[in-house]
Amino acid sequence: MKINAKTILFLSISLFLEMTVIAQEKVHTYVDPMIGSEGVGRVFVGPSCPYGMVKPSPDCTAGPNSGWLPIPKEVTGFSQVHVSGTGGGPKYGNIQIMPFSGGLDKLDQTSFRAEENVKLGYYETVFKENGIKTEITTGEKVSFYRITYPKDQVKALKIDPGFFLGEQEEPDGREAQQFVGSQIEIVSDTEIRGYSRIRGGWNNGRAYTVYFWAVFDQPIAKHVTYKDGKFYPNDRAQFDSGKKTAALVSFGNEGKQELNVKIGISFLSELKAKNNIKVEIPHWDFNAVLATLENKWEQLLNRIRLSADTSVDYKKMFYTGLYHTMIMPVDRTNENPLWTNNEPYYDDFYTIWDTFRTSSPLITLIDSKRKVEIINAMLNIYKREGYLPEGRSGNDNGRTQGGSNAEVVLADAFVKNLTGIDYELALKAMLKDATVPPGGNEEKEGRGGLLDYIRLGYVPYGTDRAGNRTIDYSYNDYNIAVVAKGLNKMELYERYMKQADSWQNLWRADYTDKGATGFIMPKDANGKWLDDIVFGESKIQKPTFKYTPVIIESPWYVCHWCVFFYEGTSWEYSFSIPHDVPELVRKSGGEKAFETRLDTFFNSNLYNVANEPSFLTPCLYHWIGKPYLSSDRISTIIKNNFNTSHKGLPGNDDSGAMSSWLAFHMMGLYPNAGQPYYLLNTPLIKQTTMTLENGKSFTISTKKRSDKNKYIKAAFLNGKPHNKAWISHDDIMNGGELLFEMDSKPSAWGTTILPPTK
Repeated sequence: MKINAKTILFLSISLFLEMTVIAQEKVHTYVDPMIGSEGVGRVFVGPSCPYGMVKPSPDCTAGPNSGWLPIPKEVTGFSQVHVSGTGGGPKYGNIQIMPFSGGLDKLDQTSFRAEENVKLGYYETVFKENGIKTEITTGEKVSFYRITYPKDQVKALKIDPGFFLGEQEEPDGREAQQFVGSQIEIVSDTEIRGYSRIRGGWNNGRAYTVYFWAVFDQPIAKHVTYKDGKFYPNDRAQFDSGKKTAALVSFGNEGKQELNVKIGISFLSELKAKNNIKVEIPHWDFNAVLATLENKWEQLLNRIRLSADTSVDYKKMFYTGLYHTMIMPVDRTNENPLWTNNEPYYDDFYTIWDTFRTSSPLITLIDSKRKVEIINAMLNIYKREGYLPEGRSGNDNGRTQGGSNAEVVLADAFVKNLTGIDYELALKAMLKDATVPPGGNEEKEGRGGLLDYIRLGYVPYGTDRAGNRTIDYSYNDYNIAVVAKGLNKMELYERYMKQADSWQNLWRADYTDKGATGFIMPKDANGKWLDDIVFGESKIQKPTFKYTPVIIESPWYVCHWCVFFYEGTSWEYSFSIPHDVPELVRKSGGEKAFETRLDTFFNSNLYNVANEPSFLTPCLYHWIGKPYLSSDRISTIIKNNFNTSHKGLPGNDDSGAMSSWLAFHMMGLYPNAGQPYYLLNTPLIKQTTMTLENGKSFTISTKKRSDKNKYIKAAFLNGKPHNKAWISHDDIMNGGELLFEMDSKPSAWGTTILPPTK
């Protein structure tokens, strides 16, 4: 074919335009907040800034953790504070509003959705009964609603500070939120203020107060206030007397049909909530607020770019994974009601026993300055309250599950050389967890069963969650040893490195199950292995049940929080020794026996992709020199359990823990949290480029990658052979390129230099 000058010009222009489109592509558009919203994912679907304090979205009854349930479930209103991806009992759901049309004569204005539209930073629904359209976007501390009423309908709105999620009839129910008080006042024709005071919830926390200031762009034409089941048409305020309060207001049916509402939120005072509006959104431009929010996310998400030929589904899965990772913890700097200083304050560490493995390392990698703030906030909590957070929410260290896993987060920052952190203080905080029993409520913070752990070298059966506590404490002690060594405190290093072996004291070497030998099993304080477990608290009758490595939970009539392994089996937890896999391999009978054990675990459906203690397990083949088997497992797990549907997450997202597990593996990286390296596996994406905060970039590329060529034949770091199936954090931060040459069959790559050990 003859190519003339016009053809060349046309092709050049087309190529330029195509490259321009690619360059201008906004990656935040691939975020789908609905992925994981149904089923077990429980993600928050409404708009949120990165780590944003305010999270407005619909509440579909008082039951769901995130507030939202799929159509056709009814909507009771829209609250301003929510969590994302959590298990257990609900938390928050404060300061609910609900648009309606008609008389101001009933508090229940429940409606059903005819349609729903959700994207990053934006939520929209139209109600079936009255055609009212509600659009929501948000700032950091201010919600913005644009409500459009059908023509000639009365524009009315309910504001209900008495509503909250997780309300139960049983007083003081475990993990139930409990009403303490509320207050409301119509301040002017365009302003309403008040607060909601609630206690309890998932972390059984102390009372917290959410203050609000609502501003409307139209004057109130009519109002009634509400208290304890009665309406008061002549009263503009209902003070707090321990009874639920609310207000119904009408804006008439004259003028424009669009009502704009800004709701400032504060944990300090109503006037602070008002000031948050003044500082953050002084205008009435809904689209400008949305654009600002989108830009904040774009700047973060754009730090990792995927090759242009990446499928749309993979882009959605990846960027939604990043998005979910940075919704929590929540930045409440200058909103701390407990103490005043200029240091950062974060809340809703919900929970570190889930997030330390993947979410925290991912934030460290792509948003390290924010991670420094989060860690300094953790240390600030320690200074003021005596212990590091573990499951903090509502300004209260309310819950632990196993270990004091803030230690992992601090050690991870230390070994990855994050600056701006007082590591001497961090070590003191870690040692407080490891040496001082929390006393009283051993669920709240610190280490329950600590004295027995120090005396016996394990937590004996009879102490709640003795199995996973022993395993976690062992790893936490390893984290302490690493930081102590780095600070040249060798006596501490030697002590805690020795204690890091404590998991071995519950390793029952002669126990066999499904062909595997050796398991973490229950032992009493006298050193006796327990096959038959006594349950209940009777001092006369002592019924028992047989404990085996496949028991997920004890019988239904036994306290689910009091079991040996919480939310897991001995098969799962006996693999969860992230700091000493070589010793685990040896105790399992050597490399061949360990490979068989892993194969049995996966092939017999003993692996639970939704359970964080098993997050590292698919990568354990690395430690027997067979990283290709890790890649095979990971690929199968992702293919069978993750997708772009509303049920696209296989378990509770747990503040992004599940989503960040996926995002890491899609890049071909996986962190062993608390240690300064990443395991390397076959990437799902042809090329990934990270823009690092130090100004450098790091690219992971594949050559000849296809469904058939799924194995790494060779790797090159900045052009030089890289024969290890792992890479140091420093290698990534130094910038450059990691290139994988792919092949259709496994090779010798990564089989000889095994991952680092203690």
